[in-house]
Amino acid sequence: MKKISRWLLGSFILCLATATAARALTVTTLANFTGATGLDPLAALVQGIDGNLYGTTFGVAEGTNREGSVFKVTLGGALTALHIFDYAEGTRPSAGLMLAPNGILYGATTQGDPANGCSGAGGACGTLFKITSGGALTILHKFDATDGSFPSAGLVLASNGNFFGTTSENGANGVGGTIFKIASSGLTTLYNFCSVVTLGACTDGSAPTGLIQGFDGNLYGTTGLGGTNNIGTIFKVSAAGLTTLHSFAGADGERPDSGLTQGYDGNLYGTTSIGGANNLGTAFKITTGGVLTTLHVFVLIHGANPSGLVQGTDGNIYGTTMGGGAYDGGTIFRVTHAGKFTTLYNFGGIYGIGPSAGLLQATDGNFYGTTTGTGGGTSETVFKMSVGLNPFVETVPTVGKVGASLIILGNNLTGATSVTFNGTAAAFTVLAPTVISATVPAGATTGSVEVTTPTTTLSSNWPYRVL
Repeated sequence: MKKISRWLLGSFILCLATATAARALTVTTLANFTGATGLDPLAALVQGIDGNLYGTTFGVAEGTNREGSVFKVTLGGALTALHIFDYAEGTRPSAGLMLAPNGILYGATTQGDPANGCSGAGGACGTLFKITSGGALTILHKFDATDGSFPSAGLVLASNGNFFGTTSENGANGVGGTIFKIASSGLTTLYNFCSVVTLGACTDGSAPTGLIQGFDGNLYGTTGLGGTNNIGTIFKVSAAGLTTLHSFAGADGERPDSGLTQGYDGNLYGTTSIGGANNLGTAFKITTGGVLTTLHVFVLIHGANPSGLVQGTDGNIYGTTMGGGAYDGGTIFRVTHAGKFTTLYNFGGIYGIGPSAGLLQATDGNFYGTTTGTGGGTSETVFKMSVGLNPFVETVPTVGKVGASLIILGNNLTGATSVTFNGTAAAFTVLAPTVISATVPAGATTGSVEVTTPTTTLSSNWPYRVL
């Protein structure tokens, strides 16, 4: 795999930041959830090939034995339930959806059919599924505890074409959870975490909370329990197996249960939901070699209990807290790679409270998220935050070989005249105003993908990595 140079990444960030227009921050409510669309949207949103936003709800929807939903919301605020889950196909999804290059969304439910051999709330182990933007759902796998249960985090599509994920409970070692691979041939358990019984018993961690694939091709993730102090770990999975990169000690946070994101600088960024000097959580970065730096220790006025982070096209890291802030309703914050922290918005009143998931930056440049509590008599919401960042395009996936096919998401792509990979022209087809199909051209190198339309040239939010 070719390495991305520091100069290239720095130039990429500078170009994106320079293109940013200076406008005031605004937060608006797009939609309100009801019993018919599902309640408790616990996971971050994802953008589909039609430009709409998709997500899941964990809470009860209308109907007998029907709990949780997959929903769609347009950028204009029209919210509809694509699918209401029932016990036979899985219930209560707490993980977000993942968009594959074929335009299909993939996800997981934490519970499922009580007849499938699991005990506990709902008597079920969870399922993996795929769903089209039209709402056609297919069950891919039903967990039976021996291969794990409660898949509370989403799937990741690796550069080898396989899907990887975690279950936070059960597996071969009791209740420790698993790492798995799922392909057309079925599900394979790759690693069984141990069950936490005594302090320090599970140095490799327990109860994993999701995966990402790093620039180096390895998988990285977190566990909410286990490690030296039984309060969570950060780990790497490579061809050599699983390596614990960091065990949390309390002062640097506890329970990193919102997963990781990788920044343009190659470091991994994440949060702990509690711990730190005030026991309200921390934001951190860690190198792929395991050197951790605490970027921010939360105090109540800045927010409490942070969720997952996302890299913005201005190079900054954005996130939310479920509580705390000026009105004790949660916050939206921004932190730089160097640790400069800014509270951008305090929830409370008519815009809802309690954002329990991270943000999505859609291709229009705006950030989108959800709230799970009520405020001022309003229901749980989908909201939009604008900080003045310009539209961009996004490749799915973000890595591949010469000759590989991919899709490019964006807005107003009709009439596009050029697609280039780090300056090398590519063959492409405009499928819709919001999506283009393209092929990685011969001679392409790692760098920005650019799409020229009749009115502007749009750059990708991530460098496309040519293998």
